[in-house]
Amino acid sequence: MSIIRIGIILCLSFAYSKVIAQKPTVYLFPGQGSDYRIFDSIQFDSSYSVVHIQYAIPSKGISLREFSYSLISQIDSARPIILIGVSMGGMICCELESVLNPIKTIIISSAKCSNELPFRYTFQRYIPIYKLFPKRILYWGALLMQPLVEPDRKVCKATFKAMLKSKHPLYLKRTIAMIVTWDKYECNTKSIIHIHGNNDHTLPVRNITADYFIHNGSHMMTLTRGHEIETILKQLLEH
Repeated sequence: MSIIRIGIILCLSFAYSKVIAQKPTVYLFPGQGSDYRIFDSIQFDSSYSVVHIQYAIPSKGISLREFSYSLISQIDSARPIILIGVSMGGMICCELESVLNPIKTIIISSAKCSNELPFRYTFQRYIPIYKLFPKRILYWGALLMQPLVEPDRKVCKATFKAMLKSKHPLYLKRTIAMIVTWDKYECNTKSIIHIHGNNDHTLPVRNITADYFIHNGSHMMTLTRGHEIETILKQLLEH
């Protein structure tokens, strides 16, 4: 191989590595009852580094904001970052957006503030009915009810059940408390990009102001309608 060809290859390799280095890291935040598998139907361009955020069992009495801040240790904030969260993960992204200054914050099937939560959540802020139930009752209730409340419950049902079964009952009870008592009342609609399904039974669209609506999309649509979500994300990440 000639010196000229070697030089060209080295220059191209350097240029490519520089482009890769400039790409932000994408951090993925799952929902309360899900994990990394919620993003299985979405493919990200290989030029992006993708990191799945993991949740531990929250401390007793911890707020959603405090829990969100505890996750910063999993994020390299020295590099450009993009935050993408589903359901509770989106709420966490909204809390982190103001402290991490990401390039983009994208939430899916989620809420930008507590005012977008349905009445059955905000009601329990003042009358916490969930406290009356042992953690194992809440756990089994979630296993039974979640697949039933969404219109596409038969799609990827095994994955959703597997994700829920992997959750510790104490984790579910304490995350319920975090969501019910969420005290973020200001919705930052300018810096947060919101994708929502208009057939979401968990977080009904009547309370939501979103930038993109998926027709007949349910609360499970990140997994069940991944191709459509992926198309939107690809546009958002490249612009």
